[in-house]
Amino acid sequence: MPERTHRYTAHVEWTGNTGRGTAEYTAYSRNFLIRDAGKPEIPGSSVPLWHGDGTRYNPDELLVAALASCHMLWYLHLCADSGIVVTEYSDDAEGTLELAPDGGGRFTSVTLRPRVRIAAGDPERATELHQRAREKCFVANSVNFPVHHEPVTLPGASPSPPAPAPTAK
Repeated sequence: MPERTHRYTAHVEWTGNTGRGTAEYTAYSRNFLIRDAGKPEIPGSSVPLWHGDGTRYNPDELLVAALASCHMLWYLHLCADSGIVVTEYSDDAEGTLELAPDGGGRFTSVTLRPRVRIAAGDPERATELHQRAREKCFVANSVNFPVHHEPVTLPGASPSPPAPAPTAK
């Protein structure tokens, strides 16, 4: 039987000291790296509105991505156990953050929009399994706001990629 308690760590390192530290609000970069041995780095920052780098992931996007990916992993597991063969899965998840007058804020909801293609199994059952995945998702069970689901299930195999063009001899 697996252990009942698991610990996870994250090494987050601020890389935004431009030479003056935090001497002023606009004197430093909001850039940071998420690192863990043996894994690719994840470049992070704040959103551009708060002087961040829009080409890097911000904590708000990472929270939405954590919810979407946790749901996906549970969903794929449940489909495999139920004889439903998933061939494609994507999600255009979206979170709503509400700012408070004092500058703080909180997420008020996240909506997951999984789009799933199945090659075998009952499409109705495939859609129903999103609710079970919601109940199992560790991340969704840890947040204090609603996580909504708008799944789409597409039956049938995905289109075959085009055949490669013949090469000249």
